[in-house]
Amino acid sequence: MGKFISFEGLDGSGKTSVMQAIQARLVERLGADKIVMTREPGGTPLGETIREVLLADAAKTMDPVTEALLFAASRRQHVVEKIQPALAKQQWVLSDRFLDSSLAYQGGGRQLGVETVQAINAVAVNDCLPDLTIFLDVPRTAGLERIQKHRQNQVNRLDQEQADFYERVRATFLTLAQENPARLVVVDATQPLAEVVAAVWQVIETRL
Repeated sequence: MGKFISFEGLDGSGKTSVMQAIQARLVERLGADKIVMTREPGGTPLGETIREVLLADAAKTMDPVTEALLFAASRRQHVVEKIQPALAKQQWVLSDRFLDSSLAYQGGGRQLGVETVQAINAVAVNDCLPDLTIFLDVPRTAGLERIQKHRQNQVNRLDQEQADFYERVRATFLTLAQENPARLVVVDATQPLAEVVAAVWQVIETRL
């Protein structure tokens, strides 16, 4: 049976590295043809085009509702073109971000409200929710240090928001975890990578 796992966290939390490590373990367990790696915004040709618009410097003046709608549009295409077909083929889908990112970044960070962003995404997601969501939790300062150390050439406009924006985003993620304990698990991502991967793998084995 296919499973859908999303990985969430502030930029610099180590999502990509953790996902790659988990992918390798799942490939050993299930086989390479059973694992699909993807990301949001993006994951499809159309979604990647929308991603370029969302992360461009020219989008700094974008209205928050417009931003939320574009994320939802990318997500809808992601669901119907990639996620649902993979699950129908009994594959495991690992996604770097999904709905919870919009709830945290646009609902909390942009202060649109979680309920408003949920309403915007209701049709886009249409009951296609992860079986498990891993929130890799790091304080913004730690995430920013990692970004500056490892990927200065990949900084986008969302990396450059003020500290209070990220405090709201992180607080919203933690609230979502409290409200959805059966699906959303918080993992301390300030630990060394090997320990974070081990903790995430234990959650996957226990839950799925």
